[in-house]
Amino acid sequence: MKKQLIAALAPLGMCLLVEGAVADTVVAPRPARAMHPDNVFTRMYPDLPAFAPQTADARAALQQMGERGGMIDANDNLSDPIQSILNPAVFSPNNPDNPNMSAGMTFLGQFLDHDITFDKRSALNANANPMATVNFRTAAFDLDSVYGEGPSGSPELYVNSGGRIKFILQAIPGSGAVSRHGAVRNDVPRDAGNVARVADSRNDENIVISQLQVAVLSFHNKVTDHLAAQPAWRNASPQQLFDEARRLVTWHYQWIILHEFLPKTIGQDRLDAILRSGPVYYRPKAAVNRFVAGDGHEMPRIPIEFAASVYRFGHSQVRPSYRVNFGPTGGAPFFALVFDDHENPASSDPNDMRGGKRAARRFVDWQTFFDFGDGNVRPNKRIDARLSSVLMQLPGSRAPSPGLPSDGVQSLPARTLTRHINFGLPSGQACARKMHMPVLAANQLSELAPYALDSRNTMATSTPLFFYVLKEAEVMEHGLRLGPVGSRIVGEVFVGLLKEDDGSYLRAAPDWKPTLPGSQPGNFRMRDLLQFAGVVPPL
Repeated sequence: MKKQLIAALAPLGMCLLVEGAVADTVVAPRPARAMHPDNVFTRMYPDLPAFAPQTADARAALQQMGERGGMIDANDNLSDPIQSILNPAVFSPNNPDNPNMSAGMTFLGQFLDHDITFDKRSALNANANPMATVNFRTAAFDLDSVYGEGPSGSPELYVNSGGRIKFILQAIPGSGAVSRHGAVRNDVPRDAGNVARVADSRNDENIVISQLQVAVLSFHNKVTDHLAAQPAWRNASPQQLFDEARRLVTWHYQWIILHEFLPKTIGQDRLDAILRSGPVYYRPKAAVNRFVAGDGHEMPRIPIEFAASVYRFGHSQVRPSYRVNFGPTGGAPFFALVFDDHENPASSDPNDMRGGKRAARRFVDWQTFFDFGDGNVRPNKRIDARLSSVLMQLPGSRAPSPGLPSDGVQSLPARTLTRHINFGLPSGQACARKMHMPVLAANQLSELAPYALDSRNTMATSTPLFFYVLKEAEVMEHGLRLGPVGSRIVGEVFVGLLKEDDGSYLRAAPDWKPTLPGSQPGNFRMRDLLQFAGVVPPL
């Protein structure tokens, strides 16, 4: 007999929804406004029905499914962040290594997301229309999450020094004493309350994403100096120099997306197919999927299936803890859980990786996160249907924390699954059939078979798209990359956005090759960006 998930998971007051909870409770003062109010989300599959009834009971049930101890929880032992890494068989047995990706790919993926999507205002406990939900970011890989509205529109981000417009960076006091060879480290600029002065506050959610923001700011500054030293640019105005530096930074960043991130995430074969034929299921040229920006040019909209579901696959790649840095010469490294809600939120230097803090040890040694050939790199977690337990207990409910919610719903997968009900997202099976892709059989989703959200289907036959994409990667790709449905949606949106952007190299100069020095001529990887930016002091 079919067991109702509602009855199984949401008995007598188990509903975790908070009345009036809205996405704006994600602590993100920047951006304060949407650059393009008509930039709303759209649907990739408008003709597909919702996978489940859009009811409060269904929301409550899925939140319970995504809570600590639920079927998505990897049930990590969070008592020791060092042992989580050194003794995973005991402390993190459900977090297997992905030998094809380094640990930094998780955070690069997060950084890319923050460049193209931000649903800041839709309510957590109510049905929502994607076409009435504003995207606070531009639907382009243009680094508006870094550059904001430029030197004139976001002057607080910049300094004009000697005719060169650069980003403001601030040294971390005391960092030299706890860094190898006394290297002083930088932080994003902060106000007196430690609130980051960045174009997107979410890029201060944790230490790694904050330091990645520092790396890109530093990259722009170094590219500016690189250009200024060339005879052709010595007489350029500050604005001309800035514009060319921004173009070079953006194009090298887009190269990394197409030649490192996407091949590892979806596979080179699938990427090549999309580049040859273009998007098939994501139609950015359709009128309903476009809007007119304030300057009169048209821009694409991003499908809600991507933004609220599929692209959140990266949550499955998060480890419980990381080696943040190697510490001082002869000293101990700094290991920490990503989040630990037991830590005092008022602490200036908590023993986790939450953002919004400045302290001497809160910097990143990138050798753990990307491969510099020195043997220090650590692998990513495989993509599967289990998420690290730290993501079920997000801090933020006791005190504001940048990029995190403060409405009492602390489980990240619970929030993601709730959005599936709110937006009426289709099932993974329906998407697979629509795309003529292999469909997971019910016995491949057997953990969902006892549960249902309506009288017609079990969740093994009508599965939330997020869970389906994770399980598809686990079953069909051994967790090493996304499966057919996930790969196609991610690949089509990424390539579609790049092809629709007049300023992208893929559209403006598709035969362009990187011009900045890297480890291989004509190529450029994240390790090259970090080294050029000067944020990889020797160990």
